[in-house]
Amino acid sequence: MVQTRGRVVQVLGGVVDVEFPPDQLPEVFDAVEVPRENAEPLVLEVQKHLGNNWVRCVAMDSTDGLQRGAIAYGTGNPIRVPVGPETLGRVFNV
Repeated sequence: MVQTRGRVVQVLGGVVDVEFPPDQLPEVFDAVEVPRENAEPLVLEVQKHLGNNWVRCVAMDSTDGLQRGAIAYGTGNPIRVPVGPETLGRVFNV
């Protein structure tokens, strides 16, 4: 699926609301990425469709410095983590 472009409309701690075009809302549990300067993109996971073309997301990292109006991209895929030899012996806090 092609990435869809939206914008951040509200930040409440680790909860972020993002607005997308009406016909391009990401599905629940899809990943949304917000590019950040000098850092990896902030990954959000869609938790709920709010209406008015908004989705409510939970952030997978700190939202410090995130502002309304920031561009967000719906990936069309769920959050992904590496598997295989690179993760052997590691503990993940989910």
